Amino acid sequence: MSERQVLISAGEASSDMYAARLATALRARTGAKFFGMGGPRMREAGVELIADYHEVAVVGIAEVLHKIPTVIGVQNRIAREAAERGAALAILVDSPGTHLGVARRLKKRNIPVGYFIGPQVWAWRAGRVRVVQRLVQRMVVIFPFEEKIYRDAGVPVDFVGHPLVDTVRATMSRAEFAAQQGLDAGRPIVTILPGSRPNEIAQNYARVIAACERIARTGNVQFVHAAAHGLSAEFFARYAQPSIPLKRVENATYNALAAADCAIVASGTATVEAALLATPMVVVYRVAPVTAAILRHMLRTPFIGMVNLIAGRRVAPELIQDDFTAESVASEVRRLLDSPAARAEAKAGLAEVRAKLGPGGAIERAADIFARMM
Repeated sequence: MSERQVLISAGEASSDMYAARLATALRARTGAKFFGMGGPRMREAGVELIADYHEVAVVGIAEVLHKIPTVIGVQNRIAREAAERGAALAILVDSPGTHLGVARRLKKRNIPVGYFIGPQVWAWRAGRVRVVQRLVQRMVVIFPFEEKIYRDAGVPVDFVGHPLVDTVRATMSRAEFAAQQGLDAGRPIVTILPGSRPNEIAQNYARVIAACERIARTGNVQFVHAAAHGLSAEFFARYAQPSIPLKRVENATYNALAAADCAIVASGTATVEAALLATPMVVVYRVAPVTAAILRHMLRTPFIGMVNLIAGRRVAPELIQDDFTAESVASEVRRLLDSPAARAEAKAGLAEVRAKLGPGGAIERAADIFARMM
């Protein structure tokens, strides 16, 4: 089989994970060589990186303004490289702020575009669906309600389920995790996931730590920080509170979540991971005030947290922007820690979310679809 070149591009940490798995599955089907934008997982999967996702990874409208020249430069670099290599296919994974610009450039070069994990047009910027219809040959989505939205807009689309269904597993019991980390399995454990990007940490982490300080005053609670890949302990040192018994763990997110009585989770993919592990959570998030003001006029959903959007109802409390205070987070966490009934209700709601995420095998189904495009 002749070696064909495929562009695959991911713009953030979770996309890097999905794209790495997709490249591996698609290589097995086609023998293609992969290049593109991504991070450590894609590199480990044998993708030749011509750009690092940290160049474009940023959250918020106001926050992205200073990165516009960098993003445009990356978009041009990716499209130019795809043209020079004669790419047989481009697969863009999530990150529409960067990738729709890439798709526009690829269309001018007659390179077919498949999109995996599309723009959340059901939440905001609904007009993007028309852009997708013009630029993308096939959309592959991971939430069941997305399929009808794209199909009604004339976009060829397939729902494959969520890739995390296959990978989110704890590898040890609560007792084993506690023993490994020097924790007491008989005392409450609260795991925190404050985000994976530096600007998310800047907005979220100090408030989460302040909430932990309040929680610690009212009970014998242990705190675990499941650190995102690539963010060093030194990065968090500026936020340290020596009075808080905080255990930092790396490469152990799923065990840390599974062992927890409750989690404090920044809105995003981590909420889906917590749901798959049946961990009651408090969803938090904050962006710059200018971004928040703009988003208030653009959002089309009653929720921010992905678990609530998937469930179609509130299965986890959301503390967003001005509602995200140390006092409010501490209150919600204490409610969950103090009430077995509240935790049971939360777990029942998360089971609904899990049922809607598909039966597993999402990456394999996506690889079949993209292989047919080639």
